[in-house]
Amino acid sequence: MDIPGARALGLAAALATVTIWAAFMLVTRFAVQGSFTVEELLILRLVPGAVVMAPVMWRLGVMPKGLSWPRAAMLMVGASAVFPYVVSKGLAYAPASDGGALAPGMLPFWTALAAYALAGEVPGPRRRLGLAIILAGAMVVSLWQIFLGAADGAWKGHLMFLTGSGFWAVYSVIFRQSGLSPLRGLVIGLFWGTLLGSPLLLATGNVRFAGVSAGDIIVMTVIQSFVIGILAMFLFGYAVQRLGAAQTAAFGALTPILALLGGVAFLGETVTPLKVLGVSLVAAGVFLASGVLSKRPSALAS
Repeated sequence: MDIPGARALGLAAALATVTIWAAFMLVTRFAVQGSFTVEELLILRLVPGAVVMAPVMWRLGVMPKGLSWPRAAMLMVGASAVFPYVVSKGLAYAPASDGGALAPGMLPFWTALAAYALAGEVPGPRRRLGLAIILAGAMVVSLWQIFLGAADGAWKGHLMFLTGSGFWAVYSVIFRQSGLSPLRGLVIGLFWGTLLGSPLLLATGNVRFAGVSAGDIIVMTVIQSFVIGILAMFLFGYAVQRLGAAQTAAFGALTPILALLGGVAFLGETVTPLKVLGVSLVAAGVFLASGVLSKRPSALAS
């Protein structure tokens, strides 16, 4: 495949990924406000996907070889279990419009820190400005609600969004360095996330599906497992492989905007001018931090 063609496919994969991320925020917020628990959603995300992908797991193997245990552990459970659980838990406390800005929106900021710590990459002046704008926008989205008491308890969700985003950033850099294919990275995460995460989720006693219809379970399984858990993970891995971790993270500029619009349109969330300002700052910072305006791509994008 020619390089321009490969890059175009990477761009398409990144765009599709951030759209699915926004849908994840909206669907999960709707579900946890309804009849589902966070633990039930994660079970539906892991188990059906692992069953469907079992033949691929058998063929490709599920051990990330040649990595230290901390890095291997992040590939095994970071994106498949830890990230979705922490962010989903956050959506039980805070609106999807906040989650879009503070989880995928903050991803370039955390990715830059992870890339510096793990790969020694130093962002240029333009990217540093973008990262500073992202941080300022995130503070506008979050801190005004804490100080003004605009959303009681939302700060818990905000902390979880930021934590989950940090986990995802570390995962993306380690995945890029691992040399794994997107499909291999997907099955490794699904296998270990299901094997290690499912017993812990069941042990909480929150996986009962009480008051949830079979139809709702089927619909949520398709969305959480096959669209968000498998398709988005594969597309993200493919985009990282083609564009690099930092460049892929930059497409998160769309996610805060989509989550904000979707939260208003589908969930009836209240959006103030100050929140719009914060989300806009995050989106602008993400675009600037992407490096698309730079003449030289970042080291991780090469």
